[in-house]
Formats: sequence, C-alpha cells, structure tokens
Amino acid sequence: MSMKWKDDITEQLATAFLSLEDKDEVYAFLEDIATIGEIRALAQRLEVARLLDSGYTYPQIAQQTGASTATISRVKKFLEYGADGYRTVLDRIRK
Repeated sequence: MSMKWKDDITEQLATAFLSLEDKDEVYAFLEDIATIGEIRALAQRLEVARLLDSGYTYPQIAQQTGASTATISRVKKFLEYGADGYRTVLDRIRK
C-alpha cells in the first residue's frame, strides 16, 4: 500500500487517537471529528472484518450488517492483503 497518505496532519490524527485514555474520550472525539454516518460506516467495516474472520459468508454478513458485497469484498481484501490493521485490532478486542 502506498504511504503517500501519511503526512503531518495524518500523524497528528494518529497521535490524537493514541492520546485518548478511555472509551468515553474516544466516543467524544469521534462525535466531534466525524459524522454519525462516518462513524457507523467505520464500525460496520470492523464488524464485517470480524464476521469474515469468523468464517461467515458474504450473504450472512450482508444480512447481519447491511453492508454491500462491494464493502465486504473490500474489507476482505484488506483483511487478507492489507497492512494488518484489522488483524491487530481483531486479535486485541478478542482478548
């Protein structure tokens, strides 16, 4: 994956996330920085990744999450060939 999207302002965003101390702070920051639709879309993608990792089929995932097959396919691609961000998060939230 190209690293061209990483710059000073995306570095600031990553640092901002790391500075948050608990879920309430994360919710507050997300609510201020993104629309509810954007937050729900990110949450949906994470749930799609979790279901794919658990062996669910595309139709099962689409029915449970409302995600399109294009979204499911995109998440699957990054789950399998991406930067392992999904893998890291899934492994940590499973514990």
